[in-house]
Amino acid sequence: MTSKKWKTVSAGLLCVLQNTAAVPVRTLSRSASLVQKTPRSLWKLGRLNHVAIAVPSLEEATSLYRDVLGAQVSEMVPLPEHGVCTVFVDLGNTKLELLHPLGEKSPIAGFLQKNKAGGMHHICIEVDSIEDAIAELKKKKVRVLSEKPQIGAHGKLVVFLHPKDCNGVLVELEQA
Repeated sequence: MTSKKWKTVSAGLLCVLQNTAAVPVRTLSRSASLVQKTPRSLWKLGRLNHVAIAVPSLEEATSLYRDVLGAQVSEMVPLPEHGVCTVFVDLGNTKLELLHPLGEKSPIAGFLQKNKAGGMHHICIEVDSIEDAIAELKKKKVRVLSEKPQIGAHGKLVVFLHPKDCNGVLVELEQA
């Protein structure tokens, strides 16, 4: 680095240091809590089970994760009651669920009409009591997209929450 460039860099750094030194630093008292307390409920939110991705070609998406990225992938499973075919990609700490429409009435078909290349469809979070979660969420004015939980891809009860009540994200709750 030339001496002219060095002077410019060092002058800029000095300016930054002088300006940040003048900024007041806020500190927390020992009694201040860093963790926001949440009210007790009858159910508990658990771990992220999977992130679901709608794909226009299940074969191409499966090949990408298995053959290119080297991930462990499941067999394709048709779920006619949900209108989808699924493949799960095991990531160790969670999974990706690849979704492809099964039939014209599939909710994934509509999603792919709007998003031709595919994209994130929903997230799935485990709960320890899906019935208690549904009851409490309804009291809190969070819309549930079905009257009762249904059996999902893992053979467990699931329910979807309306994206407009969840910051624009379709959230699936799954009984742990």
